[in-house]
Amino acid sequence: MRGLVQRFAAVFQLTRVTGAFAAVANVWFVIAWSRSFAEEPGTGVLDVSHPWILYGCSAVSALGLYAFGATLNDVIDAKRDRTLRPNRPLAAERISIESALSLAVGTLLVAILGAAALGMPAVLLTVLVAGAITAYNAAGRFVPAFGLPMLSVVYAGHMIVPNVNLVFTWPVVLVMTHALLIGLVSHLLERRSPRLSVRAVLFALAGWALSAAWLLWSGPAQQPDGAIWPEWTPLSVLAWVGGTVVLLVIVCVRRISRLGSGPRVAEKIRRYGSLWPAFYACAWLVGAGQVTAAVPLIGLAVAGVLGMTLLREAYSIVEQPLEFRA
Repeated sequence: MRGLVQRFAAVFQLTRVTGAFAAVANVWFVIAWSRSFAEEPGTGVLDVSHPWILYGCSAVSALGLYAFGATLNDVIDAKRDRTLRPNRPLAAERISIESALSLAVGTLLVAILGAAALGMPAVLLTVLVAGAITAYNAAGRFVPAFGLPMLSVVYAGHMIVPNVNLVFTWPVVLVMTHALLIGLVSHLLERRSPRLSVRAVLFALAGWALSAAWLLWSGPAQQPDGAIWPEWTPLSVLAWVGGTVVLLVIVCVRRISRLGSGPRVAEKIRRYGSLWPAFYACAWLVGAGQVTAAVPLIGLAVAGVLGMTLLREAYSIVEQPLEFRA
């Protein structure tokens, strides 16, 4: 029984499933938002399919794509992890390279199959995002000036998979900004190599700004008036979303002031970052008066907190059984 638990724990740790809640929350939000407002063009699939079929298939696609990226990351870093992170599943030989490669291919196929239920545009965008994830893991993350804005674009591209014609793109821009800043802060706290220079940070911000500007133009351009903030979205939503942003800043600042810098606090910042998009999604929907549509996202946020806690405890038990703990 313990051996079976260890094998499953190795797979979960390899795919970093505890961080996948952001990916699921992002696509669920786009589905909920698109179905809640008649002004959003959406797609034929979103209009006629049962919402729980959409949520289920999009969750499968999001989990598959996230697991693909996480597994590919560890496969590429297998040799380096033996020195720097020997507790990772591949470095600790709890799972073989061959099994990891099979898992990467399998999760990518699952992501594409899940996207198929959302229509052909979703499938094509999923393939493009998978290509961007591969480019990021193979080269982009080693050059932060390119890698950080590339990562934020990956999040944005994956978020709009359910509805490539999304009009209200401010939530996508927020997630892009969130991904960029979490990446910057965790990179600095972890003192990861290569170090971030002022020029690299400015270049990353410029890449983010261009991508955000394109999103804010392309969405409203589908409307007759071309308004960046459509009149059917109440401005009061900004108070809800702003509150979640402020709360994240407070949580991160308190954690950094308590633990200082280093890999441990950087990992915690990334963990908070993986949960917060679900809170953003709830804030956008509740602030816009779509409380019923927010219910699945609220449930996902609660499940994310509980699931992350339980899985991390499971990892601890596998890596350091209770009888061997001090």
